[in-house]
Amino acid sequence: MIRRIRHTLTCASAVLLAACSGGADSPSGKSGSIMLGISLVDTVPNWNAANVASIREAARDAGVELRVEDARRSQESQLAALRSFIGQRVDVIAFSPVVETGWDIVLREIRSAGIPVILMDRAIEVSDDSLYVTLIGSDFLEQGRRAGRWLLENTRDLRGEVDIVELQGTVGSAPANDRKQGFAEAIAVDPRYRIIRSQSADFSREVGKRIMENFLAAEGRRIRVLFAHSDTMAFGAIEAIEAAGFKAGKDILVISIEGSRAAFSAMIEGKLNMTIESSPLFGPQLIATVKDVVAGRPVPRHIVIQEALFSQDTAAEELPKRRY
Repeated sequence: MIRRIRHTLTCASAVLLAACSGGADSPSGKSGSIMLGISLVDTVPNWNAANVASIREAARDAGVELRVEDARRSQESQLAALRSFIGQRVDVIAFSPVVETGWDIVLREIRSAGIPVILMDRAIEVSDDSLYVTLIGSDFLEQGRRAGRWLLENTRDLRGEVDIVELQGTVGSAPANDRKQGFAEAIAVDPRYRIIRSQSADFSREVGKRIMENFLAAEGRRIRVLFAHSDTMAFGAIEAIEAAGFKAGKDILVISIEGSRAAFSAMIEGKLNMTIESSPLFGPQLIATVKDVVAGRPVPRHIVIQEALFSQDTAAEELPKRRY
């Protein structure tokens, strides 16, 4: 029976960034060091740049050799990368899955080769949970719930129905599925809050802008809230909101998930009302887990990253502290 592993995860998302597909990164230069194969969803900057910098720094300090592949948001490319790691005889494979399903066959091949697998950032659906050792990442369901709870708590004085539009992440991905579900669960306690439009913008600023333009053309002043599954999509939507003559953050409340420096700047400007952190800075946790796995030490089944919620009233104070 397929078991969905969601409730303890997150970006994030997201995912790691590498210099070039298929390249080797041997920070220690020592023979006999641990070789870690990593497959990324993509190498778009910002969150991913901070993510890979965190992992590279931790790997360098620990003498772990990295082999990195960029899937460019293609499951076929990612499957090929995972199989290439088998041929390279890496010690451990870590990957952030593009989508949740379709991994059983390749994971069985990896297990037959005797290589342990660590999931990063995103959950998967498999028929046998023992095909991977652990999952390191955010709790995407809770991120969605926190966004919904914040909205309820901070809009109690609004009268009438509160119509919401939603920009989802990549179709079939754990962050998109779980953030949507968590948000819907949270707002379900008050029937005044309704999602009237919801569509995937694939975590893209350009697509987010285009879809928000369509939402505005169809719904206009009915829209009181935008919930974006990432800061990046929120920024594109803000452009569309302003071009349509509305004030982002006032006429239409904007809430998102990621916690980027750009989001804090947008909150200071009053254009973004709230962002939930989905931290990419789990490099030390990943490398420590890799070393434990190689050494045969037990590791938790799920390693959840601790993250915070930020709103406009703390943005100026927190901005200097942000690393991505």
